[in-house]
Amino acid sequence: MEDINGVMMQYFHWYVPSDGTLWSSVSSRANEIAEAGITALWLPPSYKGIAGASDVGYGVYDLYDLGEFDQKGSVRTKYGTRLQYLDAVAALKAAGVQVYADAVLNHRMGADGTESCRAVPYAKGDRINPKGALRDIRAWTHFAFPGRNGTYSDFEWHWQHFDAVDFEADNPTRYDSVYLFDGKQFDDDVSSEFGNFAYLMGCDLDCQNKDVRDELVRWGKWYLDTTGVDGFRLDAIKHIAAWFFPEWHDALEKHAGKELFMVGEYWANSLPALHWYIDDVGGRLTVFDVPLHFNFYSAGRLGREYDLRRILDDTLVKDRPTHAVTFVDNHDSQPLQALESSIEPWFKPLAYAVILLRKDGYPCLFHADYYGAEYDDKGRDGSICHVSMPSHRFLIDTFLKARRQFSYGPQYDYLDHPNTIGWTRLGDELHPGGMAVLMSNGEDGWKWMDVGHPNTVYTDITGHIGEAVVTNRDGWGEFRCQGGKVSVWVDRVAVSRPF
Repeated sequence: MEDINGVMMQYFHWYVPSDGTLWSSVSSRANEIAEAGITALWLPPSYKGIAGASDVGYGVYDLYDLGEFDQKGSVRTKYGTRLQYLDAVAALKAAGVQVYADAVLNHRMGADGTESCRAVPYAKGDRINPKGALRDIRAWTHFAFPGRNGTYSDFEWHWQHFDAVDFEADNPTRYDSVYLFDGKQFDDDVSSEFGNFAYLMGCDLDCQNKDVRDELVRWGKWYLDTTGVDGFRLDAIKHIAAWFFPEWHDALEKHAGKELFMVGEYWANSLPALHWYIDDVGGRLTVFDVPLHFNFYSAGRLGREYDLRRILDDTLVKDRPTHAVTFVDNHDSQPLQALESSIEPWFKPLAYAVILLRKDGYPCLFHADYYGAEYDDKGRDGSICHVSMPSHRFLIDTFLKARRQFSYGPQYDYLDHPNTIGWTRLGDELHPGGMAVLMSNGEDGWKWMDVGHPNTVYTDITGHIGEAVVTNRDGWGEFRCQGGKVSVWVDRVAVSRPF
């Protein structure tokens, strides 16, 4: 079997239509996705959220309802029904594509009833110093799931299973406090922002409660048995006790009898913070390379003023490539979203060339960058904004083909000019021909680079440069690119063979 460099894809964005067709789309495109060179899909949360059929999936209500029960105003989720989801997973696996589920374990929202309890209020920006005394409150913390009526699990959630909420039922207009329940403490081993960033939203799970941990393990085993997925994308891990995940991971792998891929979302533009987390979980998880994303963000906004020699500085993929999932944008960073930091469209092809055509990291494509996206939503000033995200599919497909056929063997870097950088891959016995990548954020660029193949004709498969390059007797060639673009040069004879 051909050795294919792995590539995952986030197969959704925040504004995919709420028409219940996404799972069917996955099924119909499974073979097309595999043929493109995408080897794994990260699918959105498959379970019922507080907003029912319009919930993106992060306002989790019931982890066991995969679009099967009449809850929160609908049977299906935003993406379809339980059967459609299971069919989509089966179609992908039949096509040879792995499936990663989105696991949102930090919080619950949309409780079925209130409970009387006692709590201490904290300011949202200070989780160390209480701003008031212990007092009685009424909180939405009882999750009974009457629509499911005990199917798959009879576990019900009560205030004892959470450590905090930010909503007091008797003061429905106030969202200025976090209420830590009596006898509780915020989970330890979390991000130190605000003093302790265990609390994020909704009813925050108390992972120091054994019943909670046991239930999360039971759900994970049930989910694996039900769906057959190959791993998980873990949401909001900076807010969950880090010591919990190795325990959860071990229990699920033992149950599945196979290795499970897991990548965590630790949103921090800080290489030391990512190193700390990876060490804290014993290297058991990969994490998204957020610092690389922000390097791309700066490069896109600064244009030729950005020094491309620095594009990999202070990134996880440079420091710890075996634990880095590289990405350009995602559903949180896209325009009008909470962590908005979308990469400028002109720079996205350059960024995708970096994550797809270099040897290090596990690259993750973004649905909206591949297929494009059009949507409207409120901006920060409350006015309605229209967003148009162009499709970069042609170039991404080109990079995927180059990755599959040519991105092997030794890599030589030429990161030696502030506006024009490149690298080469020399290939190996199974993947001959070599490859040269050159990009510029300024004027047209050129660079002498060694591809290790003498007297060989190279062509730019992006189509940006029409004239071929012939290497000299030592395997060096003068490769070129247009200003603000990237060119990918490969052996003309090798590329004429089927990918």
